[in-house]
Amino acid sequence: MKYWNLKKINQSALDKTGIIPRSISKLFEKFKKELDPNAEVEALEEFKVARYQTVASVKYVLFLFLVPVLINQISKSFVFGPLVNYLWNRDEHIIFLNQSQEERAFADLQRFEEKLHFEILIGKIRHPSSNLINYKMTEKALELAVDYANESSCAIKNILADFLSIAVFISIIISSKRQFSILQSFINELIYGLSDTAKAFLIILFTDMFVGFHSPHGWEVIIELILRHLGLPESRDFIFVFISTFPVILDTIFKYWIFRYLNKISPSSVATYHNMNE
Repeated sequence: MKYWNLKKINQSALDKTGIIPRSISKLFEKFKKELDPNAEVEALEEFKVARYQTVASVKYVLFLFLVPVLINQISKSFVFGPLVNYLWNRDEHIIFLNQSQEERAFADLQRFEEKLHFEILIGKIRHPSSNLINYKMTEKALELAVDYANESSCAIKNILADFLSIAVFISIIISSKRQFSILQSFINELIYGLSDTAKAFLIILFTDMFVGFHSPHGWEVIIELILRHLGLPESRDFIFVFISTFPVILDTIFKYWIFRYLNKISPSSVATYHNMNE
């Protein structure tokens, strides 16, 4: 039964392109099935295949994403965490991993000093003295040193745990090709089963989100978070070069996909997309 289900699923995944538009071929297939005396039995079998495909896809997606996340958190807490903390605490002089952390720490210390002088000027701190100011500045500097040392050690843990999670994710995909083909067929059926208006709406939504006019601001935030997560220097030049080239490449790939595949599979969706985009 499972072999027959897989065969039918793979066959439906392959029948996506052709000379005749998919909408017209589906209309003829529907008309042919309605005249078939065994249509009820075939409809029941198709329902069983669709249910098996949906359940298997949902289980595989949950397994595909939950396992790497759990391994990431467990390895960071019980394997890489204690190891990095032990090696990091052996040399207490190491605080920063890159110059960006130093600049942020110095900026925080400068803001604290300005805040301290402001509180003295408005009389919030009574009887100020140089010893008091030095004590508060030293206390704040030590606090920042501890915070940025923890940030640096966490970045190393993130790199190790993320590499392990990516390796687990790739190994799961390689070792479960059958489940991956079922998931791919399920996604294809889900996408191509949408109406032309829904397809055009999703296309416009994703293009405006990732390659639209406001996308550079979002990419800038994402790249800064990724660099800080991995403890890499937050180079403004690198970020500006990335957001000026990567969305353009993504837009080119997306337009090629529309021209190469979607125009053959669903020409009406492409026409609806152009009408909505205008």
